[in-house]
Amino acid sequence: MRVILPPSETKSDGGSGAPLDLAALSFPEATDLRRHLVDSLVELSADLDASRTALGLGKTAVAEVERNAELWEAPTRPAIERYTGVLYDALAYADMSGPTRTKARDRLLIGSALFGVLGAGDAIPAYRLSAGSKLPGEPTLATMWKPVLTQVWDGLDDFLIDLRSGAYQNLGKVPGAVTVTVMTEKPDGTRSVVSHFNKHHKGLVARELVATRRKVADINTVAAVLADAGQRVEIADATTVVVVTE
Repeated sequence: MRVILPPSETKSDGGSGAPLDLAALSFPEATDLRRHLVDSLVELSADLDASRTALGLGKTAVAEVERNAELWEAPTRPAIERYTGVLYDALAYADMSGPTRTKARDRLLIGSALFGVLGAGDAIPAYRLSAGSKLPGEPTLATMWKPVLTQVWDGLDDFLIDLRSGAYQNLGKVPGAVTVTVMTEKPDGTRSVVSHFNKHHKGLVARELVATRRKVADINTVAAVLADAGQRVEIADATTVVVVTE
């Protein structure tokens, strides 16, 4: 089983690892495109206004552009520690026991607009590039990533659970992957898709799937793991688990 997490816009600073080494990252079939995108971001960072436009940044986001300028020289840290925010707070990797952390590094993958998909332990610098970004003179990121990620998914012989948001799934959808939808139920029984707490609940889902001792190889076991953890779950169809909150 592998669980694909979304990335986050927010990332921790610094790190103690050596500068970015693309050859050391998981999924070498993505190396050429990764190098092209890193070089493109470094070049783009020389033009502050163009960077703001391409990356959807405000006028005060100079630090984000500076991060991109230093992609080849900046220190790195494992991807699972680089990404921060609501989902990663709920996942709480730092609070896991040693054995559970090992399982997290084995089981978790992280989607990325810059790197395509990463292993949780892959060492990366801080950067800014979103799935919806459009680099000057380039095709869309989805156009560039889809053929590469298709090769990645085809090469994985694992049961996959895709927790990425729609924008990141569109970079390269995983055929047959189980997805999780979080819905809130009102007292009158009506339901709506959760927005604000969606990332939080998906972080909890990932945490339970990392920690479980069950062999997770089908959607029924995914639902059972989450139910055992106290979540209210339903199987909507062959590839969709619904987590219901109040």
